[in-house]
Amino acid sequence: MKTLLEQLKDRRIALGMKQHDMQMRAGISRQHYQRIESKGNPRLDTLTLIAKALNSELLLVPQENLNAVRTVLESDEQTVSATPIIRTFHTEVRESDEDPWEGLLEDEQ
Repeated sequence: MKTLLEQLKDRRIALGMKQHDMQMRAGISRQHYQRIESKGNPRLDTLTLIAKALNSELLLVPQENLNAVRTVLESDEQTVSATPIIRTFHTEVRESDEDPWEGLLEDEQ
């Protein structure tokens, strides 16, 4: 499994961002971000800002659930690369609901 710092860098690159972009996105200087990415040990509040700037979330995963989370993440990576990003949702319409939109707009009579 990649280190947190490797994950930060990979995520930034995947989003097509450069280190200097983090100044506007996370409110930290390029030098500060570069130091974090190369040497690590960011403060928790800084790490939270970086995660938000990278459209990501920080999670605390209990040790007993770690393998299950890894399995889901790995299968999700394979699914995402093999399927289109747009997902459709199917709803079931019961016969008694002939027109599910009827009555939604009060001005229609």
